[in-house]
Amino acid sequence: MGGGGKVGLMEIATRHTPAYGVARLTLAGGEQVRVESGAMMAMSAGVNLAAKAEGGVMKSLKRAALGGESFFVATYTAPPQGGFVDVAARLPGDISYYTVGSGMALFISKGSWIANEATVAINTQWGGFKNMFGSEGGFILRAEGSGEVVFACYGALEVWNLQAGQSITIDSGHMVAYEETVSMTARTGPTPGGRPKESANRAKASAPEARGRANSLGLSPAELE
Repeated sequence: MGGGGKVGLMEIATRHTPAYGVARLTLAGGEQVRVESGAMMAMSAGVNLAAKAEGGVMKSLKRAALGGESFFVATYTAPPQGGFVDVAARLPGDISYYTVGSGMALFISKGSWIANEATVAINTQWGGFKNMFGSEGGFILRAEGSGEVVFACYGALEVWNLQAGQSITIDSGHMVAYEETVSMTARTGPTPGGRPKESANRAKASAPEARGRANSLGLSPAELE
């Protein structure tokens, strides 16, 4: 992913990837984009900023405490002539975006969400005990609706395009995001001494052309079956 993309009115262009990724969100007049608190790097003149507890206090507490994101979400609104907002993660690494469509949600790991169009809803969801391994916590973010969602990771991002029935084993700490059609299971791998090693999530596509996304730095173990 990356480069440039367009869904609806908002345009996205990424630069300085994969080390210090920045995404420019170009907005039409009156268009809004929701951004993680602290992720805005720059914005054009006339863009209005309003920060609030998106979805109410309880939903914001759930997103902050369980989803690894900020309590407040910043909403940027472009002036009549349009404008842009540049966003970046707090840590150096890659940044990318994904087009969420009707009936196709995207699951995002804790701390990776950066921004989304106003037509996309971000909710915290229990991802099962499989996401507890690797100290990642059992909750993930679910992006659904219609539009673009921007996410980032520490290090470079690698995209795996899985065919129906194909699986890949990825260390749980390196999973960034995956489509709803990808099913996840957890297992442990042995060390040379026979002791249990860190657990790994096994991503298996349950539909044709499902895509799992994983950070490419230090996948351990990684195998295609």
